[in-house]
Amino acid sequence: MTADTLASLLLARAEDDRPGVVFEGRVWSWRRHVADCLAAGARLSARGAGTHVGVLGENVPELVCLIGGAALAGHVVVALNPTRSVDELIRDARATDVDLVLAGEPYVGTGRAVSESLDVPALPLAPQSDGPAPKADGPAPEASRAGEAAAGDLVMLIFTSGTSGRPRAVRITQRKLAVPGTSLAALLTPEDAVYCSMPLFHSGALMAAYAPAVASGAALVLRRRFSASGVLPDIRRYGCTYLHYVGKALSYVLATPEQPDDADNPLKIAFGNEGSAVAVRRFGERFGCLVIDAFGSTETAISLIPDPAGPPGCLGRLPEGVRILDPFTTRPCPPARIEDGRLLNPDEAIGELVNTAGLGLFEGYYNDPGADAERVRDGAFWSGDLAYMDADGYVFFAGRGTERLRVDGENLAVAPIEAALREFGGVVEAAVYPVPDPAAGDQVMAALVMNGAAGFDPGAFAAFLASRRDLGVKSMPRFVRVCRELPQTASHKVVKRRLARDAWRTPDPVWVRGPDGFRPLTEADVKGIEEEFVRHGRQHLLET
Repeated sequence: MTADTLASLLLARAEDDRPGVVFEGRVWSWRRHVADCLAAGARLSARGAGTHVGVLGENVPELVCLIGGAALAGHVVVALNPTRSVDELIRDARATDVDLVLAGEPYVGTGRAVSESLDVPALPLAPQSDGPAPKADGPAPEASRAGEAAAGDLVMLIFTSGTSGRPRAVRITQRKLAVPGTSLAALLTPEDAVYCSMPLFHSGALMAAYAPAVASGAALVLRRRFSASGVLPDIRRYGCTYLHYVGKALSYVLATPEQPDDADNPLKIAFGNEGSAVAVRRFGERFGCLVIDAFGSTETAISLIPDPAGPPGCLGRLPEGVRILDPFTTRPCPPARIEDGRLLNPDEAIGELVNTAGLGLFEGYYNDPGADAERVRDGAFWSGDLAYMDADGYVFFAGRGTERLRVDGENLAVAPIEAALREFGGVVEAAVYPVPDPAAGDQVMAALVMNGAAGFDPGAFAAFLASRRDLGVKSMPRFVRVCRELPQTASHKVVKRRLARDAWRTPDPVWVRGPDGFRPLTEADVKGIEEEFVRHGRQHLLET
């Protein structure tokens, strides 16, 4: 067994009597946790070798025991996403060869439906034991087997978020969990406590919370599900020094009422990805901690670490072998020309992030050669993520492959527009996406979530847009939808295809920009828009 396996990291904690897993006021030592992982692995082994166990559950100790047990005993946990429909879960489970379903509350009924459709057993998640772990003279049989774990052995199958297409099952190996766990453990000591409220069926929580806690010996503090109002009380109650986040979580915490003692807490580091530059800055200032917003994905073929000396909003510098390439010509994109924060040459500067040196930690998708071929070409990994680089070598995210707009013949990236809109007073979160133009190309639409006390002031918003030198005329939103919340995956990534599909046909208030500013969109306006599509022969775009 080598140090680049999750199994080795777990066994290193087998005689550690310090707090290991903390949940709802209960504490298990690392010794007890490893013993329970071994027991969970033994239960799976009793069903046969290499069991693919589909699991539906919240962030509970039983789930991390199951993952540890799979790593120690050579089984595979298929992390089913409970926010998907039963039919979708059945397809996901069938595609990943699930032969056992374990479900905890409140997903027992869903788990039963999946198991019946696949004709496989369904069982409850077994509880983690109480009391001290037994001390044996020699290693347990399952521990001996764990010593044979190899870096490339499969531990889990985790589905991508599916924000821009169907979710795909990514192969999560021993190495894929151990490497980021060991790397991030450098930020921790055994006296630290890691706060994990992001869902454990997503790679972020596993690689940036669970694995670093195991590798460092810091306590892992679990919360069943994310609660914006619960974050600070939990951090204080359990003495959490490290917080993991993904997606829009920081923005929702910031939307909670501000208190004068917010910075009076033990938190030192918040680590995650896809936080906006505004949220990262405000969170660090409000709660008195360092926020590290890295760039990565479930595939983990490309990872970027931010440079504190870089300009606001940058992802950092490109690692060796990672380049920004034109997806059509495969040539390197020239540096961006930026004036007053505005990108002047998006057509030539924006390209796709590509790992030309190899696949990083990407081990492929499970039984999906078509998906593999889409991402891996001539030994390089094409991420589907758009970016541009300034003259000093700093990289900026420009959106997903499906998030480029074309307005009046000009290509626009959504990320810079979203960053600007988040600066408008009262905005909790913003999403920018294309809706079809009646004549040609796209129009810019934005969905805003406003702080309840702020509301949406169309006059102030128009004045704000006019004051932004980083937004060109074509970047100005034509439509603004004011939502109570944005459609999201369970990992807090916005599902923009749903927003784009809704366009202006939504019960939410929609404002349209005219010569005199923004005004409410009326039924007569919608009818006029649809008639214009008919005149241009583009009515089919309204049916997609």
